[in-house]
Amino acid sequence: MASDAVLWFGDEMSAVPLRNNKAAAASAVRTVTVLGATGSIGDSTMDLLRGARDRYQVEALTANSNVEGLAKLAKEFGARFAAIADPAKLSELKDALAGTRIECGAGESAIIEAAARPADWVMAAVSGAAGLKPALAAVDRGATVALANKECLVCAGDIFMERAKKAGACILPADSEHNALFQALASGNREELTRVIITASGGPFRTWAPADIEQATLEQALKHPNWSMGQKITIDSASMMNKGLEVIEASYLFALAPDEIDVLVHPQSIIHGMVEFSDRSVVAQLGTPDMRIPIAHCLGWPDRVVGPSAKLDLAKIGQLTFEAPDFQRFPGLRLAYEALRLGHGATTVYNAANEIAVAAFIAGKIKFGAIARLVEATMNDWIRSGNQPPLHSADDAISVDHIARNRAAALLPQIALKAT
Repeated sequence: MASDAVLWFGDEMSAVPLRNNKAAAASAVRTVTVLGATGSIGDSTMDLLRGARDRYQVEALTANSNVEGLAKLAKEFGARFAAIADPAKLSELKDALAGTRIECGAGESAIIEAAARPADWVMAAVSGAAGLKPALAAVDRGATVALANKECLVCAGDIFMERAKKAGACILPADSEHNALFQALASGNREELTRVIITASGGPFRTWAPADIEQATLEQALKHPNWSMGQKITIDSASMMNKGLEVIEASYLFALAPDEIDVLVHPQSIIHGMVEFSDRSVVAQLGTPDMRIPIAHCLGWPDRVVGPSAKLDLAKIGQLTFEAPDFQRFPGLRLAYEALRLGHGATTVYNAANEIAVAAFIAGKIKFGAIARLVEATMNDWIRSGNQPPLHSADDAISVDHIARNRAAALLPQIALKAT
């Protein structure tokens, strides 16, 4: 991104561009790196790259543990570097890439190296807190970063955006909801903003009774009505923790106060985000529920690319409906607002405890309804400890993340026992 690119709202903390800066568009081939290439977001990104080989050159690809998938993609796209997060799989990756000129590595340092390599555009799609340091490596060299990892901002929002601004990096939101807000926000100025509205499908348990939600099985939680996503994010959608993470992310990404962010349940998942301005005009972004749409917007920015997604047929859909979110049935959303208002690492604790809780649910150690209870218990424990200093660095955020995970793990037997 050009150093003179317009920042959204002109806010000192924002590295999100406001309007398309056509002068910044590059006619040359754009080099790209995909962090998390074998996951659901990575798969959509690679599909888009596959349809525009003349415009993009792959610099580096990473994966968590899927050596076969990573090697296949690296060879298909002629990547210069491939990295696997699991250090025990380096030999396997080397064997899979034998006979090619593709460099490879393993472990956290190799993932960070992939992000630090000289690609113009980086998709940050490594899930969880593990994605923070690689994304920061891309940010620190001033790259354009398509951010699909919510945890980067939830765990270290102020730090992340400060470093992006300092390095002249451009942060493009790749989540469907934040990308929708990004597009709609270009219709006005900061002083004209009233609020932003993030939509939520409501997940598979939108109409369920509280007692039934409590006892929901893993199979039921993974049956999302609209989106095809990875296991963790699908469970988060079922609990609406995912929407809580999005509220926190929007606050840091666009420099918004909690009271400037609303959530609206929209079961059809056609409107992905709305922005209300002072004249009461509401600008919305619509599209079919396909992650390739927001990713394509980021990939082509400041231009638009031809995307493979289905055209939106509103006549066929027939109607769009809306509901207020139920904070009692889905307490994870309420806890996100509380964490955002508390600050001082509370959002980091919220995310860490949720990751522990979801892993426990997948392993059959707790019931679905206990996910939010474990998060709340961990947050309360953090508050009671009184150890809530401001976060000044990524290491501070990672330290809080580790502490919160340990506390959540320690509280897990107690929460599991209460649910029986």
